[in-house]
Amino acid sequence: MELSQLSADARERRSAEIRAFLRSRRARVTPEDVGMAAGSGRRTPGLRREEVAVLAGVGVSWYTWLEQGRDINVSAEVLDAVGRVLRLDPAEREHLYLLAGLNPPPADPADRAVPAGIRRVIDGWLPRPAYAIDRHWRLLAVNRAAQLVFGYGELDHSCCLVSFFTRAHFRASLCGWEDAARQIVGQFRADAARYPDDPEFGRLVEDMCAASPAFAAVWAEHPVGSTTEGVKSLVHPDAGELAFDYTMLPLADLPGARLLLYTPLEGTPTEERVAGLLDATATPHPTPIPTADVA
Repeated sequence: MELSQLSADARERRSAEIRAFLRSRRARVTPEDVGMAAGSGRRTPGLRREEVAVLAGVGVSWYTWLEQGRDINVSAEVLDAVGRVLRLDPAEREHLYLLAGLNPPPADPADRAVPAGIRRVIDGWLPRPAYAIDRHWRLLAVNRAAQLVFGYGELDHSCCLVSFFTRAHFRASLCGWEDAARQIVGQFRADAARYPDDPEFGRLVEDMCAASPAFAAVWAEHPVGSTTEGVKSLVHPDAGELAFDYTMLPLADLPGARLLLYTPLEGTPTEERVAGLLDATATPHPTPIPTADVA
């Protein structure tokens, strides 16, 4: 919300916050950090206001007004320039946007690592399947149960949408494939609508329409849907029939990414069968070779 739309008390609080925030970030960047001579006569650590303004390519008066929290016109380009000078991380950059009354731009999901805590959740979900996907439905992290049950590679960054429509074992093993196909395409269409400026969604759709007549037919029906939980059933070539409840959770640190957790459906032998798969493919520990006693 713009400063002019806030109450007088809210404007004062936001002005105080942006003033303290920018001063604190300015104080932690030294002239040496930005390739400037430190000089002498500095009474406070960090960069001066005029130095930030010059490095960001803005007027000294304008930057002073920004730091004072005045009701001035700001643009994303200028805030990004200030953020680069002050070496703001993504969370700090978003905070500056909000304090300045602008909507933060979506974070770039490319090459973002899965947080260590999420990896621990995925690995700790064993013997149940779990994996994470990015907003383009590429695999980011997969545990061994998901590899064995769904046929995902250890981590090949393949797109789940592509795998579903182009890998024969998905169609052969998944129960209710046609209904699942409409649900998946509807979810992907809803995701694409959230990122109209992301060309990767359009490229994926074009590639999929060319590679899979089944996808092209379902896409032409314009299904739209969004779900965070459901049931998935399949017939595994080694374990037989398996059925899971699944839950889909957003990952706040990776915009558009999701964590999928699968729980064996109650009243089915799924849990025992998945555990059997894991046991059958476990890497045996090598038997230690006895050493001869030395007299």
